[in-house]
Amino acid sequence: MSQSFDFGEQAPFVPLAARMRPTHIDHYMGQQHILGPGKALRVALEQGKAHSMILWGPPGTGKTTLAELIAHYVDAHVERISAVTSGIKDIRLAIESARHQAASLGKKTLLFVDEVHRFNKSQQDAFLPHIEDGTVIFIGATTENPSFELNSALLSRARVYVLKKLTHEDLGAMLQRALASEEFSQIQLEDEAAALLCELSGGDGRRLLNYLELAADFAEQGQINTEAIKEAVGGKVMSFDKSGDQFYDMLSALHKSVRGSSPDGALYWYARMLEGGCDALVIARRLLAIASEDIGNADPRALQICLDGWDIYHRVGPAEGERAIAQALIYCACAAKSNAVYMAFSQAKTDAKELPDYEVPHHLRNAPTKLMKEQGFGEQYRYAHNEPGAYAAGEAYLPQEMQGKRYYQPNERGLEKRIRAKLEYLTQQDEQSDVQRYK
Repeated sequence: MSQSFDFGEQAPFVPLAARMRPTHIDHYMGQQHILGPGKALRVALEQGKAHSMILWGPPGTGKTTLAELIAHYVDAHVERISAVTSGIKDIRLAIESARHQAASLGKKTLLFVDEVHRFNKSQQDAFLPHIEDGTVIFIGATTENPSFELNSALLSRARVYVLKKLTHEDLGAMLQRALASEEFSQIQLEDEAAALLCELSGGDGRRLLNYLELAADFAEQGQINTEAIKEAVGGKVMSFDKSGDQFYDMLSALHKSVRGSSPDGALYWYARMLEGGCDALVIARRLLAIASEDIGNADPRALQICLDGWDIYHRVGPAEGERAIAQALIYCACAAKSNAVYMAFSQAKTDAKELPDYEVPHHLRNAPTKLMKEQGFGEQYRYAHNEPGAYAAGEAYLPQEMQGKRYYQPNERGLEKRIRAKLEYLTQQDEQSDVQRYK
């Protein structure tokens, strides 16, 4: 069978989390939505089959452990790359090793890429031909949303599995398994201390076992109590994790602060999230959504200012870049608000989905061929630039069955006040025009 990952450490110095990695799928904690009995991935592994995949989840949810289990079940040689320390040269060496394994030993190779989101587009592209021709079974691990951080070509060749933070039940089971091992045979963990460990771990199995190992050093007469846990953890543990309820609660509070025109509230929640370890670019992405959803055409400059903040972050790094994003955050909080674009687009999508597929009116169709012209395509179309004020009053651009439909309803704030006045003027022109498309 395949060897385990080589961490380059002697056994006595391997962290507990690494020593406790299971070798059987039944001992793998959590992720029952993809590895529970009868689930497709589990069935495939039990049959010795595997495919290329992206494992997306917060730290300590078992991404590396799952990759090692997959290698074990499919009897594959393992090549391990970390995007933090590796480059194109390391990728080529791994591929060469995979080819050697196949040619000389007839063995499959599992290529595990940790922190894969840290590779740039060209580095990600380097994997594509080798995934496609089966040289490697590719498994990429990431804590960041693959839709944002990985290119579409890589995503099309690897299935994305979402790993969830471990529940208190998962963490409790992991604790019991660790305490049942020989090295903890003389250690007793009080119930309150166990509950505190699970709470402080925030769904992170690695953190749980690291805290347990440290707490054992503070145990008095083999008894781990809450004081030993606090000593082991040290300092303040932020009530925050990058994909749990606290994350979404704070992100919601930040969004609502901006929508409610409170720069102070927005700044506070932004700072809380940064202090908890949130990537500032998560906020930058949310700001772009806010600029379109809650500000819209009331102040179109908000979109560009948010993009500028994102760009500055990439150019100068976190120290200065976080402040640039804070500037964009304040601007959005103080900007005029309108959700008219959001409401209009939502209604248009609903109609496109639910209404019949009305035909495109003949006057709006393209007519590049003689046959199409004979069918009346493009006939009587009024070219706006040839009309007074570049507006073809009375013309229609929706199907006849939807005549009079209005999606965009700008409000009286910011630039939308002027847009509203412009649209009202054009509506008057339509009503007064002698030429009406649909009579």
